[in-house]
Amino acid sequence: MKTLNFKSALKSMLLPIMVLALMVNLTGCVEQTATTDENVNSAEDTSEVVKSTIDLKGKKIGYATPSLNAPYYQALLQSIKASTEKNGMTFLSADGQNDINKQIAAVEDLITKGVDALLLNPKDPDALVGVTKIAKAAGIPVFIIDSSIDPSADFVTTIQSNNHANGALAGEWAAKKFGNKKMNIALLSGNAGNPVGRTRKQGLLEGITEEQLRTQGKINLDVRTQMYTEWSYAGGLKAMEDVLVAHPDINVVITESDVCVLGAIKAIKQAGKTDDILIVAGADGQKEAIKYIMDTDFYGCTAMNSPVQIGKNAVEYAIQYMNGKRDFPKTSFTPPLLITKENAAKYYNPKALF
Repeated sequence: MKTLNFKSALKSMLLPIMVLALMVNLTGCVEQTATTDENVNSAEDTSEVVKSTIDLKGKKIGYATPSLNAPYYQALLQSIKASTEKNGMTFLSADGQNDINKQIAAVEDLITKGVDALLLNPKDPDALVGVTKIAKAAGIPVFIIDSSIDPSADFVTTIQSNNHANGALAGEWAAKKFGNKKMNIALLSGNAGNPVGRTRKQGLLEGITEEQLRTQGKINLDVRTQMYTEWSYAGGLKAMEDVLVAHPDINVVITESDVCVLGAIKAIKQAGKTDDILIVAGADGQKEAIKYIMDTDFYGCTAMNSPVQIGKNAVEYAIQYMNGKRDFPKTSFTPPLLITKENAAKYYNPKALF
């Protein structure tokens, strides 16, 4: 593993951020939705009946998940199912089983079954473009949820957490925690090329550098390595084992998701480094991570990415579309929220799926 040249890495990471910010300012196409509260990841049914001027009975909502091998995906599916059925509609789901070809086939099957709205969580931002066009030709509106898709796709809106803002909040918190001490960073990412992970990473680094520049007048960090975990416990464990061998002076791990680092904790504990390494997550708010934040000092913070809220919002938007609404923003965010020791107990629900 090679040490990253920070200046060139930072330049390549911050350029897309500036372009994205310019696009948002020019188009005004981003909307923040809902209010985050302590029930966002509840195991209980918190879905609501959405106002509708048409009879929703007999309407079908189809949801295509990339996989069900993680608590987040399970919680998202359950939220969509509960909201769909609470509003008197039929819920159909299709599992891509972590295989892009299977997800494409699963989406095509939902289209064949004549769903009235398709909620799509793409495994790949490019490979699912074709099926969105098939859905449009069949008169089926497509709503992208949680992840992202290439802009050439035919879809109504994307519904997700504010990945950049959440990452920036976590990065700012980390910079304040370290003060003038240099940050030797290991970055644990999901998988290469993932647009959501990239945005979270950009937010984290921007939050750190902006706070350091504001308070110190300089950037005081060294990104020693980036490792990919494939969004899994086992991947995080293996990545952290390699990091600790190659870079024993790491003092902070920043990550694009709680799941990327939960396995890494085992390696950190085995190395006796829990007093030497701070974990900072740019997203998710998984219950296991929140418990670590409550009970330890080495897991510093995470940011809320509520599958329950995203699922509820997605069904609500689908119903609004059926009722004739067309002026949707291209991206709709749930509010950014940082979880630290000060507020972790408010958001911890041991009964939650996620």
